[in-house]
Amino acid sequence: MDTAAVDAYLARIGADRPAAADAEALRVLHRRHLTAVPFENLSIHLGQDIVLDERPLLAKIVDDRRGGFCYEVNGTFAALLRALGYGVDLLAARPYAGKRLAVPYSHMALRVRTVDGSVWLADVGFGKHSEYPLLLDAEGEQPDPGGVFRIVPAADGDLDVLRDGEPEYLLDTRPRALADFEAGCWYNRTSPDSHFTGSLVCSRLTEDGGRRTLSGRLLVTTSARGARTERELAADEVLDAYRELFGVTLDREPVVVDRAPRVVDHPAGA
Repeated sequence: MDTAAVDAYLARIGADRPAAADAEALRVLHRRHLTAVPFENLSIHLGQDIVLDERPLLAKIVDDRRGGFCYEVNGTFAALLRALGYGVDLLAARPYAGKRLAVPYSHMALRVRTVDGSVWLADVGFGKHSEYPLLLDAEGEQPDPGGVFRIVPAADGDLDVLRDGEPEYLLDTRPRALADFEAGCWYNRTSPDSHFTGSLVCSRLTEDGGRRTLSGRLLVTTSARGARTERELAADEVLDAYRELFGVTLDREPVVVDRAPRVVDHPAGA
């Protein structure tokens, strides 16, 4: 990324260029990303292709002011962090559904090294998750506004990421390339077994620590203290809601076709 692209990305998330690639700046960038860029799967239901390459991903997230799922938002966040001087590895993960694991490469997260040598798990593409990066080599509890997290060793050198005592995903610590996630991306956007093909979701952290999620026409608002409201939008309200609440401008309403839609109010995964 050149200087102009970095400046445009920082403007997109409302962040200043950090003076150093340190942990405090990473915390600010991580939360600013979550409040500015929605976690969304709208391209799947608008017939738009998803290309795992830095240039089209930046065009979507920065120029078109859209969001995306994990490969898109974590992929572009990785490019920004590298341009700012952080060391970044793409890591493959498998979310848990109860005791079952999703297919390999069904999630992407980031390992980030700061100038002082600390190592962090950054993830702006898992829906409701930690608001701030997590220390990757700390096995104790890590309190966060999004919950109490722990990262513990698993079999074969992998790591389990837990939130409030429940496993979120299994993390493979070997560095990957963006192209390695092509199969997982294809599965998530095409398989009838993927929750992304059977649901519509657009979700963003609010500045005060709450969350807004539009799942089809159901608007769910959750406060930082957990108070929840729901409202079914009328057809003529949907595009305005995407624009005004999520900053996403669309020319038509995305709809789930050929399947009974599922409501996703606190998304997680890819």
